[in-house]
Amino acid sequence: MCNVLAGFRDVLDMTDDARPAAASASSAPGPAPSSVKRLPELTRAAMWTTAIVITVLTAGVVTVLWWPATAGAGLVGADLVKTRLDALKIGLSVGVGSGGVVALYLAWRRQHSTEADLDNRERVLAQQYEVLAHQQAVAAATQAYQERVANEAHVDAAARRITELYTKAVEQLGSDKAPVRLGGLYALERLAQDNETQRQTIVNVLCAYLRMPYDPPAEPDHDDDAGTERSDNYRERVQEREVRLTAQRLLHDHLDPIRDTAYWGALDLDLTGAQLIDFALTGARVGTSTFRKAIFSGTARFGRTTFTRDARFDEAAFTGDARFDEATFTGAAWFGGTTFTGDAQFGRVTFTDDALFGQATFIGDVLFSQASFSYAAWFGEATFIGDAWFSKVTFIGDARFGEATFTGDAWFGEATFTGDARFGRVTFNGDTRFGEVTFTGDAWFDKATFSGIPEFGEATFNGECSFDDSTADDMAFRPAGLSRTVDDPTSQG
Repeated sequence: MCNVLAGFRDVLDMTDDARPAAASASSAPGPAPSSVKRLPELTRAAMWTTAIVITVLTAGVVTVLWWPATAGAGLVGADLVKTRLDALKIGLSVGVGSGGVVALYLAWRRQHSTEADLDNRERVLAQQYEVLAHQQAVAAATQAYQERVANEAHVDAAARRITELYTKAVEQLGSDKAPVRLGGLYALERLAQDNETQRQTIVNVLCAYLRMPYDPPAEPDHDDDAGTERSDNYRERVQEREVRLTAQRLLHDHLDPIRDTAYWGALDLDLTGAQLIDFALTGARVGTSTFRKAIFSGTARFGRTTFTRDARFDEAAFTGDARFDEATFTGAAWFGGTTFTGDAQFGRVTFTDDALFGQATFIGDVLFSQASFSYAAWFGEATFIGDAWFSKVTFIGDARFGEATFTGDAWFGEATFTGDARFGRVTFNGDTRFGEVTFTGDAWFDKATFSGIPEFGEATFNGECSFDDSTADDMAFRPAGLSRTVDDPTSQG
């Protein structure tokens, strides 16, 4: 019996040991409801009551089996002792069994409590993880918002700073003092260099400045009676010329890809009606370029320039030489009504779109040697006063020279006309050479006038050709050996 009570007491102690863990788990902040229900807590009174019941039950069984077994059976001696020992064993077995049942019940309660505690702990941890994740999400959102606000503030500050610098630089350009205007130009250059998004705007400002009316300085009158007013006017114009030359140089420097990080990209230029002095875009790469009615004083240099979009020079005036050697016109090239007072050099120029030189005037020599015209080449009503060199030129599209006037020599030696070649009503006043020219398309020279005898030696006519009403030295002209002609009464060049 004492052993049973000791074992029962051990089981009670084990059950009590499980309670602190449950208590500690229950003390976790904000536990979630457990999926395993906790059993009602056993009090010490209930435990001792159970122990007493088992003891009384055991004693009762022993007593019941002890006395009936010995009182009426008439057993004596060793049989009586043996019978009573058996009764005692049975009674004790009942007690031990009852204690075992209670112990199993307590063990089950302990297991159930442990599972409930583990479940609660898992739920608490899950809840803590959710809280932590929520806190992290809130922190990330707060940080992102703060960064966005800071970035917007930085952008706003930068925009205000750019606006202030831009406004101040433009105000400097309006100054009546040349050094201040120069400072404005360099301020704009620095602003564009540091802010890529402002480069086209800065270029627009530079172009607008160059479009403003300007009269070049005339030689000062050294007469003592001339006064200081004329001298001051001359000095101001000279200073303004320096400012304009600086603006032109800035455009050249920052539109030339060779400048690497200083290259601002293929930006658009609008210099309509501008007075340009020794203007240069050598090697530059530009976008849409408008030079309509511009006046180029001195030499204009466009050698190796790439025009990525349309280039308009119509009605412009080149008072000096115009150098376009090896330039590339990706878009249409407009030179209609343009006046070239000096030499016009278009050697090895590539025209990938239409080239329009209608009504252009070439007072000096013009050189198109080895140029390439991928589309239409229009020289209708153009005037060539100096010598015109079109030797080894390739006309892939139609070439139209209708009603053009060549006052000097016209050289087309070894040129190739892949499309139609129209020279109707053209006037050749100088020597004319079409030696070794290849006319793949039709060739029309109707009513053309040659002052001398034109040279067509070894020329090849693969298409239809016509020299109707053409004259050389006031006599009807038709190249020797030409076996095929065709009338084209509608041809006007």
